[in-house]
Amino acid sequence: MARILAFDFGTKRIGVATTDPLQIIANALDTVHPKDVVVFLKKYLTTEVVEAFVVGLPRTLQNEESSNAPNVKAFINLIKKNFPEVPIYGIDERFTSSMAFDTMIAGGVSKKGRRDKATIDKISATIILQSFMEQKQNGTATMIFKPEDAEGETPNA
Repeated sequence: MARILAFDFGTKRIGVATTDPLQIIANALDTVHPKDVVVFLKKYLTTEVVEAFVVGLPRTLQNEESSNAPNVKAFINLIKKNFPEVPIYGIDERFTSSMAFDTMIAGGVSKKGRRDKATIDKISATIILQSFMEQKQNGTATMIFKPEDAEGETPNA
């Protein structure tokens, strides 16, 4: 089997998480500056087979797009353009940062360690990936880009 990569997009950092090759466990992988994400992914894909990308979709408590949604849509379009053979799924990312922070507290991470935004972003990406894996298992995962759409018009994310 191939891995699945998940992204917690931010304008300063993108948290990245991956599954193991058997798609059993979600693990934090890295954080990448948005301008470096294509280079990072091209390098990663030279050594690993990736079945799908999962992107956290920013929503408000009223289930509307948040102010970061245009940036996330631009990111999705960037990965569609550079990796048109990889399907992209979307996952509601509400509360992932607070869940990541709570996870760090529960794990005994010091106050100083909890201030590391990169760690929060990686854990958030891991939570997004875990949510996707659960949705995939129960058949409710939402694909927002199919590779066969790359030839013609691509739908908006």
